[in-house]
Amino acid sequence: MLKSSYDNNSMGEDMKKYRIGVDIGGTNIKIALVDLQGKIVYSNTTPTRADMGYEYSIANIKQAIADLMKETNSDKTTIEAIGFGFPGQVDYKEGIVRLLTNMPGWVEIPFAKIIEDEFKIPVRLDNDVRVATLGELKYGAGKGCENLVCITVGTGIGSGLVMNGKLVRGAKNAAGEIGHIKMTMGEGPLCGCGDFGCFEAYASGPAIVAMARDYIRGGKSSKFKELATEELSPYIVAQAALQGDVVAKQIYKKMGEIIGIGLTSVINLLNPERVIIGGGVADAGDILIDPIKDTIQRRAMPIQAASVEIVHAQLGNTAGVIGASLLIES
Repeated sequence: MLKSSYDNNSMGEDMKKYRIGVDIGGTNIKIALVDLQGKIVYSNTTPTRADMGYEYSIANIKQAIADLMKETNSDKTTIEAIGFGFPGQVDYKEGIVRLLTNMPGWVEIPFAKIIEDEFKIPVRLDNDVRVATLGELKYGAGKGCENLVCITVGTGIGSGLVMNGKLVRGAKNAAGEIGHIKMTMGEGPLCGCGDFGCFEAYASGPAIVAMARDYIRGGKSSKFKELATEELSPYIVAQAALQGDVVAKQIYKKMGEIIGIGLTSVINLLNPERVIIGGGVADAGDILIDPIKDTIQRRAMPIQAASVEIVHAQLGNTAGVIGASLLIES
């Protein structure tokens, strides 16, 4: 295990019930023991080692769960469920991982059954952004909302939708692919999905880096060029913007405008009361959020624009594990 935290005082001897939440990433597995009030009483992180194949990763996941149970003196009498968030296509009803494009071998894996057979505890799994949405809905920026959209802006753009207080999954558990809203009639940049002109091809981490590189190739002097001693990243461009670099600020302004346009379509369609924005790119803060807000106010229909609030996600890196612990309720 790489790192862990454990609050001994939170695990009493009164047979309190807990849940395990697991956030599966291509690089790391985050795991937490969460009480029924959404408080994390133990957390840990271990490498996924996706390059070693899905069987190796599953063995790592099992070991992480076993370690958690040993460290917290818990078992199937105190843990009522285990929930997982996966970065890809997941069949929530059947408990099957359909496809994880960035993790080799994860195709049609009956994951819930594998874990239930091992630990004899009920298991639920879902897409990682929908899981984070659950966390924000109950304990974060979405508290009190009946209708909301939660998006994460990182390598791509994902979303979770809540309508009338319920998570929207769709006919085949594939609802919420906001990153693949079409922004053009067929032109535009090539997206990772194989189509052209998708929302996330215009506005995501790679799009920020591509725009920054265009400025560098054009010979323009920018702060992010100085900061990029290694690989150029959205974080470096954001830091340059926060330090006052004019070019970097314009890049984030443009990204905010594009995200605002994409969200305008969703807001006009669904009329949510709140849009929650998280993910690594959103860590840039108001230099991204402000142009998103301005664009929505200018371009959304008046009633929808007046009734929506654009806010930062609140749970940060804990949204995945907290949300996964809630899957047994959804």
